[in-house]
Amino acid sequence: MDNFHHVPVLLDECIEALNIRPDGIYVDGTLGGAGHSSEIVKRLTTGTLIGIDRDPKALEAAGERLRPWQDRVKLVHGNFSELEQILSQLGIPAVDGMLFDLGVSSPQLDDAARGFSYMADAPLDMRMNPEDRLSAWEVVNQWPRAELRRILQDYGEERYAGLIAAAIERRREEKPIQTTLELVDLIRGAMPPSALREKQHPAKRSFQAIRIAVNDELGAVERMMATAIDHLNPGGRLAVITFHSLEDRIVKSAMAEAARGCICPPKLPVCVCGRTPKVKLTPKKPIVAGPDELARNPRARSAKLRVAERLP
Repeated sequence: MDNFHHVPVLLDECIEALNIRPDGIYVDGTLGGAGHSSEIVKRLTTGTLIGIDRDPKALEAAGERLRPWQDRVKLVHGNFSELEQILSQLGIPAVDGMLFDLGVSSPQLDDAARGFSYMADAPLDMRMNPEDRLSAWEVVNQWPRAELRRILQDYGEERYAGLIAAAIERRREEKPIQTTLELVDLIRGAMPPSALREKQHPAKRSFQAIRIAVNDELGAVERMMATAIDHLNPGGRLAVITFHSLEDRIVKSAMAEAARGCICPPKLPVCVCGRTPKVKLTPKKPIVAGPDELARNPRARSAKLRVAERLP
């Protein structure tokens, strides 16, 4: 599984943000190739690392990489949106830190057979977990035109969503769309010539939108953020790396809501709501990659790390 190697983004910043205790319990909810986890587990003595991933290939690769510390590691095949159930099954009510890197790992993008890439021909798949029922084939060939247009607009911020959705509907009435490059040609043909002259690949936004829909990526982030903070010990840190505005908006909003105190109207002389903040933001602004990391790993350019610490 050496080919499942993912360059961890904002690695030093994540380790610093988690403020790791040697005897603590930590969750890496997006284990991937264990780039972040291998640095977390090195800092543990009697502590435990819980690694979660929905991709069996990632879990296998991470297991190999983490073998020297296997006595400190618990690997779980699951979706980080099921965080509450996973911790309950492990008999762990709360942990000392959680990390979620919401980017799609390089091996998933680069493995042409999995259908994530618009640069190589493959069956329309895009499932992070091959055991999931919904694939890109169903989205492209069976979802209503209006729903296709919505996800292309909302998840891909595609200006020509209506034209592309209409072109997909016309083609699939003749025969199903089977492969990634067949879809790429369809997208390209639906766009005006001026759009094809842009620097960005014409299918990039559409492929992002379909991938997000297939894997319910935004729903997973919402469910995770709704439960993660309540499963932190006092002083525990939640660190989340986002890569596009849709994810970041969810994370930013959930952290800001958890950091809010009194919500009484300003005209009241004393607080009657009794609401106190659950977390403090550390820092208040997102952390981004510096020039050295950007030179090494251009995929870090859009990464934002947000951190919240559980209050007593």
